[in-house]
Amino acid sequence: MSSAVSNDQDSSTPPATVAEVIQARRASGLRADGHRLALVIEGGGSRGVYSSGMVQALEELGLAGIFDAVYGTSAGAINGAWLLCGRAATGMRSWTDPAIMRRVVDPVRVLRGRPVFDLHYLVHRVYDGIEPMDFAAILANPTTLHPIATDIRTGQSVDLAPHIVDKTTLLTALRASAGLPLLAGPPVPLGDSSYFDGGLTETVPIRTAIRAGATHALVLRTRRTDELRPPAPLLHRVVGGGYMRAVAPGAYRAWSQRPGQQAVEDRFLADLGDRVLQIHPPAAAPPVDSAARDTDLLARALDLGRTAVHTLLGATIDPTPVLDA
Repeated sequence: MSSAVSNDQDSSTPPATVAEVIQARRASGLRADGHRLALVIEGGGSRGVYSSGMVQALEELGLAGIFDAVYGTSAGAINGAWLLCGRAATGMRSWTDPAIMRRVVDPVRVLRGRPVFDLHYLVHRVYDGIEPMDFAAILANPTTLHPIATDIRTGQSVDLAPHIVDKTTLLTALRASAGLPLLAGPPVPLGDSSYFDGGLTETVPIRTAIRAGATHALVLRTRRTDELRPPAPLLHRVVGGGYMRAVAPGAYRAWSQRPGQQAVEDRFLADLGDRVLQIHPPAAAPPVDSAARDTDLLARALDLGRTAVHTLLGATIDPTPVLDA
């Protein structure tokens, strides 16, 4: 691998692309190539089912161990955790279990003054019992997990990795990263602050990954390339705005600027050129609402996300592509 490093540093040789770094690491089984390769996973509530399928495909292709770090927001952080614990394929079964999805997402609960999303049940019951993660494997993995959340005092994007020291703090960090204001309950305390969903500030946490030293990034997206974020309903803007001013005034500005966030992140990614490789759901993929719980729709999206990764990376990376049963 030393020659690859020297060539990459030679000004006459173009820098390695993300695909080239992935291919070289997959072939050698080594990461000592002078690069820092990050896996960056977009959030989006139930829309994260697309990146769930993508993560499953990475595991099937034998690519789970090639990354130096995994950065994820909301469902993206959870999907990253499944990859790092070595159970991505089995962990995704929750999306297609009607009983679990009805319990996790229930819009009727809001009429009783309770959150639409029951994250405590998802993280502490499903992931720690019904469909268990291997938390010890995540904590011991040389590839570090970086859940992204929004600090309610500063309104800034925060990498929660420094707070993760054991199983309890890992579970809390996953819940904090996915804690949508209003829809998932109050802010989640961790360390010396409390947090809401990282999607308020970084739905695609590429900026955090680059600031931390990533030289290349494989980015898993949960919207098609032609799919724009829809505007929030007026009622949501009014009620949500009042709630944020009262509960998390420091994060109110971030919440109010969310409509323009996709354009900011897309421009940042475009400016990185060959340093990033993005994988989107295919053109025919159906839109998935952040609170979707239709298991037939989720099963289809899961398979489309899985297929997207196999289509883009399988033929190049894996000498024996995984075939559908």
